[in-house]
Amino acid sequence: MHMEPKGIKWRSNMGIRLHLLLLQYYLVSSFLCNAVAFVEEPAGGRSDGYCGRILRAQTQGTRRDGHHEFRLRMEGDPESYKPGNTYRVVLLATSPAYFRGFTLIALKEGREGTTDDDYTGHFQIIDEEDTQYMTNCPPAVTESTPRRRTRIQVLWTAPPSGSGCVILKASIVQKRIIYFQDEGSLTLRLCEKERVFGEATEAPPDQCCACGTAKYRLTFFGNWSEKVHPKDYPRRANHWSALIGGSHSRGYVLWEYGGYASEGVRQVAELGSPIKMEEEIRQKGDEVLTVIKTKAQWPAWQPLNLRAAPSAEFSVDRTRHLMSFLTMLGPSPDWNVGLSGEDLCTKECGWVQRLETELIPWDAGTDSGVTYESPNKPTLPQEKIRPLTSLDHPQSPFYDPEGGAITPVARVLVERIARKGEQCNVVPDTVDDIVADIGQEEKEEDDTPETCIYSGWSPWSACSSATCEKGRRMRQRMLKAQLDLSVPCPHTQDFQPCMGPGCSMEEPSTCMMSEWISWSACSVSCGMGMRSRERYVKQYPEDGSLCQLHTEETEKCVVNEECYTIPCMLSPWSDWSECSVTCGRGLRTRQRMLKSDPAECTEELEQSEKCMLPECPVDCMVSDWSEWSECNKSCGKGHTIRTRMVKLEPQFGGSACPEMIQRKKCKIRKCRTKTKSSLCCPTCVPTGCRMQPWSSWTDCTKPCGGGIQERFMMVKKRAKGSSSTGSCKDRKEIRACNVHLC
Repeated sequence: MHMEPKGIKWRSNMGIRLHLLLLQYYLVSSFLCNAVAFVEEPAGGRSDGYCGRILRAQTQGTRRDGHHEFRLRMEGDPESYKPGNTYRVVLLATSPAYFRGFTLIALKEGREGTTDDDYTGHFQIIDEEDTQYMTNCPPAVTESTPRRRTRIQVLWTAPPSGSGCVILKASIVQKRIIYFQDEGSLTLRLCEKERVFGEATEAPPDQCCACGTAKYRLTFFGNWSEKVHPKDYPRRANHWSALIGGSHSRGYVLWEYGGYASEGVRQVAELGSPIKMEEEIRQKGDEVLTVIKTKAQWPAWQPLNLRAAPSAEFSVDRTRHLMSFLTMLGPSPDWNVGLSGEDLCTKECGWVQRLETELIPWDAGTDSGVTYESPNKPTLPQEKIRPLTSLDHPQSPFYDPEGGAITPVARVLVERIARKGEQCNVVPDTVDDIVADIGQEEKEEDDTPETCIYSGWSPWSACSSATCEKGRRMRQRMLKAQLDLSVPCPHTQDFQPCMGPGCSMEEPSTCMMSEWISWSACSVSCGMGMRSRERYVKQYPEDGSLCQLHTEETEKCVVNEECYTIPCMLSPWSDWSECSVTCGRGLRTRQRMLKSDPAECTEELEQSEKCMLPECPVDCMVSDWSEWSECNKSCGKGHTIRTRMVKLEPQFGGSACPEMIQRKKCKIRKCRTKTKSSLCCPTCVPTGCRMQPWSSWTDCTKPCGGGIQERFMMVKKRAKGSSSTGSCKDRKEIRACNVHLC
């Protein structure tokens, strides 16, 4: 990806003087130990600029050739560079070695480094605490502060096409020794990758000179699977989000390394939602020609004979000739793959025929998680977009202590399928795909929810009309999974107007058609399947009528006839899923996939069985409180009670039962006394009143959980004419009983 060079970071005057003093100390020490010094150049020789002095100090100062405890490497160890692409460059020290300072430069092969034109490509700082651009020598990178370190890393963007071979050189300062090598572990030599005619232009021109428009098909092949990336692979929830992007002008950037993610990019990266990203793209108006969209893929990987790779078509023109897209691999903190600003205009003023690129994941800089299923941890402040590396974190699923290249997780193929209008390419194109009309810029938008996973559409049925009157034909698809039951899944049938055979068909001579594009791959890897091919209208009839000739054909295909007689080809059963509950009884399932014609196979593709986990805790359940009882005293201070029952005892560690009985004080009236010695008491009998003895206590109203018992004292005889007749009444006492738990 082509990136503009970043601004040079200038330090304060004090920092500059400190760095120069340290550099002078290293060089003077080297001079004292080895009796070497700077060589004065003859008149008319090399410039004595600061970069030149540093380079000569490195090449003439104390050095130790052949030491391999230090190594300069480019991630992935490429043998060549693609113009405009960005690479991660790492300077390593093998334990127990370390280094305090360093200098890193990139020169055109055969150049001395004495002029600005000798340097090529440009470096980009990743960690400002470790690295900075060298003061007074901007093309070079050096340490921010001298200290012990075992590793630094920067990004390097390759130069434009035609720059030739490049030499990346590093010097290491360790105590009083400067290590520098013209060949060996501290020098890299890379040459420009040879370009095959018709491929994407690695060094896009500043202005596109192509004419007309071109139409492309983008096909996304996910390679992220447990087999290829086994470490911590998320078996259950792995998927690719909906792919979103567009063809656009240079004035719009969807995303780029070293830039900051927009809100739309953040929502794709963290949530897998393309809605905000699409809104941002459409708001750019004339900056965008086509919005590129494909459906999400659940699971992330399936054989191509079971699920076709998702694809989308888009167009480009002279002003909107760049293409960008992104898609999230999920679950992940904020990891994506995609292309940024890929130029489909060639320097020969033509349109790229074919582009195929392997994709490694990149970090959007909005979440700090290091594993697929790390909890949300927003990155504050937000960081710049950067490619993931195998040295990011030991817990990363892509970690490699040796710093090897990350195995690509996806591949994208962009193929030109048609051109329209007058073309002005300097070099004749090898493909004749100029047509009269390349169709709609975008297919009719599909509003099917992303949580609905469908099979492919069936072939169209025969037309309902056998004459030239209008009829309808139908096609169907099957709902394979509904990921969110709250979101309905419509559109399992599609209808299209049609007429009987031979109606409104133009004579072949009135329409000029392109040649048929080659047949697609067979839809199955074994047995009978289907394949298709397409062609385009090159010239419409002179009377302006539409062409009714078919632009697409399908036919049956057979792969490996020996297996065609097998009615059912099935994959092995998957592992059993986790139990559907966290305690108690539930269900678990397993699946297998059908690899042959479903019409000839009745074998079950999913099985379920009961599963049992430890019993779920059962909390105590109690009834509502009863009404408060009567006061247990007829005069003076007493108490009243209320109770509740245990409806369900606690089990398997559930919560214990609360209190079953409550008391509160009550006072009806003061007890009357006639004499000082006559105290109010419930057992005292008024003068002249004869009472029966207290009855026995009644049975408890409840066997457990708190009940009530009563006893009574009945009046036996009231004295006639006595003043105590009014107080001579039957009496009752109440008490709680069986208060233990049930």
